[in-house]
Amino acid sequence: MSQLSQSEQKEKVASTAIDKLIQDKMIFSGMKIGLGTGSTAVPAVKHLSKRINDGTLKDIKAVVTSFQTKNLCEELGIPVYSLNDKVIGGHLDLAIDGADEVDPNNNVIKGGGAALLLEKIVAYNSDQFVVVADATKIVDTLGTKFRLPVEIVPEARRSVTMALEAMGADCLLREGVRKCGPVITDNGNQIIDCVWQNPVDPFEFEEKINKIVGVVENGFFTRNAKKPIVFTIDADCNVISR
Repeated sequence: MSQLSQSEQKEKVASTAIDKLIQDKMIFSGMKIGLGTGSTAVPAVKHLSKRINDGTLKDIKAVVTSFQTKNLCEELGIPVYSLNDKVIGGHLDLAIDGADEVDPNNNVIKGGGAALLLEKIVAYNSDQFVVVADATKIVDTLGTKFRLPVEIVPEARRSVTMALEAMGADCLLREGVRKCGPVITDNGNQIIDCVWQNPVDPFEFEEKINKIVGVVENGFFTRNAKKPIVFTIDADCNVISR
């Protein structure tokens, strides 16, 4: 894997995944596509734009998961809609996003970019969820290394933290970079990042965490109607799907 840097891995897996999805007719003209957020989603969006500009794809309607992706789509000329728009109708054909961790069952942690709420709304309202991930994101268990983001109503910070600690989590309020104070999400909320010393069941904990009063959403993605298709890269720098 030393032949490719992490950045090069992200570029390769994202561009190859888009071309493969087009080849397999999973992305075709006229589709409604959810576009994710973060350092692997960005090259995927850029490569999708290339396929629109070269005429391979036409009439693509995008629903985005963050201001970051909205700004990028505007720069690239990709039409952006709300999930509520009549032409979208509250449902998408396909969503494409990155991941912070992916386990052997294709369960995912997302939210390192603090966009987990809209990312989950988009993913869970799509016929198919496609994840692009470099090799560093593939793990045996979720939540024991990368901290699970939990989006919370600010007034519930202390009570939610106590409830998460009672579930065995070590909790940190996410602080801004080059900004004094906590990170504020696109939805006006705050993020508590959690890690567990011992493995937890992500399917069980996705539901349990969301039952805590004051929690808006958490970054375990386990309950999609279909398991995500995950594109990653192997030791020989080949892009593989699973």
